[in-house]
Amino acid sequence: QVQLVESGGGLVQAGGSLRLSCASSGIISSFNRMGWYRQAPGKQRELVASITNSGSTNYGDSVKGRFTISRDNAKNTVDLQMNSLKPEDTAVYYCYADYYVNIGTKTYWGQGTQVTVSS
Repeated sequence: QVQLVESGGGLVQAGGSLRLSCASSGIISSFNRMGWYRQAPGKQRELVASITNSGSTNYGDSVKGRFTISRDNAKNTVDLQMNSLKPEDTAVYYCYADYYVNIGTKTYWGQGTQVTVSS
């Protein structure tokens, strides 16, 4: 029933910036952790960034210092500001939300948005 919808992807030149947004149909403060994964063709999915319901953040090593994750509880969105983009950042970016229950973790996924960085 929960839906996550990503937006903001596109084509950008190396060194440029993009801001991705994930809009949730649910109350984002209800989720224990939300964030972004990315996957390039032929490569394994990797964590980009995550944020807990208390505001603690975590970043993948390859994006530390360049990307910033944030949340807006009033708008029920989680955003990813991406600066100093590199061609190797090219991937489909997926928003996710984790909800912890006593039988495990329920994970919701967005449909993905394409980010392409040209050299």
